[in-house]
Parts: sequence; C-alpha cells; structure tokens
Amino acid sequence: MEVGWIAAIIIGGLAGWFAEMVMKSNTGIFMNIVLGIVGALVASWLFRQVGFTLPFNSALINYLITGFIGACILIFVGRLIRR
Repeated sequence: MEVGWIAAIIIGGLAGWFAEMVMKSNTGIFMNIVLGIVGALVASWLFRQVGFTLPFNSALINYLITGFIGACILIFVGRLIRR
C-alpha cells in the first residue's frame, strides 16, 4: 500500500518536524517536508538492503516512522559533512 502525494507531503512534514525536534536542528517547514520525504526514501532503501520491515499494517504509520528515521540519518550525515 502506498500513500498519495498530499499524504506524503503532510506525513513527510511531520516526520521532518519530529526529527528536527529530536536532533535539535533549526530547519524551516519546507526543509522539514524535504527531509521527511527524502528520509523516507533513504530509510526504506536501507531497510530493504538489510531485510528489515516494520510490523505495522498501516502505510501511513510505516511512512511516518521510516521518514523520521531517514530524516534523522540525513540530519546526522549533514552535520558530519559540515564539520
């Protein structure tokens, strides 16, 4: 099951916002949406490579969790590159 574009933007924004709060980065709403959407793509690719799947039946919850984890990874890598 996939999410639509509007749901991806909304859930990506939430995932990016949660990652922003946890990682204590000061990004705006647009960057939160980008981090959440790109983070979901990155994390889902990484999960497939290691054979990990989320146990939830809801695509929205899976997308939110995957986007959050991916956004945290992107923020972490961005901080490493800036150093």
